[in-house]
Amino acid sequence: ALEYMRINNLGRARERIERALKEAPDNANVQETAGLVYERLNEMSKAQRAFAEAVRLGKQDPDIMNSYAGFLCRTGKAAAGEKIFMEVARNPVYQTPEVALVNAGVCDSAAGDAVDAQRFFDRALAIRPNMPEALLQSGNLALERGDAAEALEYVKRFLAVNQPTPEILWLGFRAERKLGDNTEAAGYARRVQTEFPNSEQAMALRSGADR
Repeated sequence: ALEYMRINNLGRARERIERALKEAPDNANVQETAGLVYERLNEMSKAQRAFAEAVRLGKQDPDIMNSYAGFLCRTGKAAAGEKIFMEVARNPVYQTPEVALVNAGVCDSAAGDAVDAQRFFDRALAIRPNMPEALLQSGNLALERGDAAEALEYVKRFLAVNQPTPEILWLGFRAERKLGDNTEAAGYARRVQTEFPNSEQAMALRSGADR
């Protein structure tokens, strides 16, 4: 079901997950997957029931709780999602609390709360200073509030210790352009198009959507 969902064959994804639900309705991971499939199908009441059942069956499994919190955030329940992400981050069984903290930050950012979002990203970076997603998200927030120089610092921190991604190079391009350094901006643009020619960012550059 997950593989069919990945290739956007939602009809087959539904068929497979409903078969799985008949065969193993008491399996927490099956219910979690059902929640993801029904969400993609925009059948939100079914998705909510499946996620709730996954949480009940999983008995506070942090990975399932993380997945459910993400669903809550994506459906406009940021406060409830953030609360669960914090429970996950505090769970001693969960080995990567920084992931839950970044997820909470993304949730708050999407809800328009940039201050709390940055707080979560900072906490994640205190645990893992080179965490790519926390650096990228912090850089995006810096650029959104008009601080291109700070955004560029996050780009440089990211690239010093992590493999480049189209998202971080795109951020570097936009930050340099805002700072008025067209030469450096062009360098980031070249890297996006050379290293990630099929990315959304490269397509945006080719189409002039960045202008």
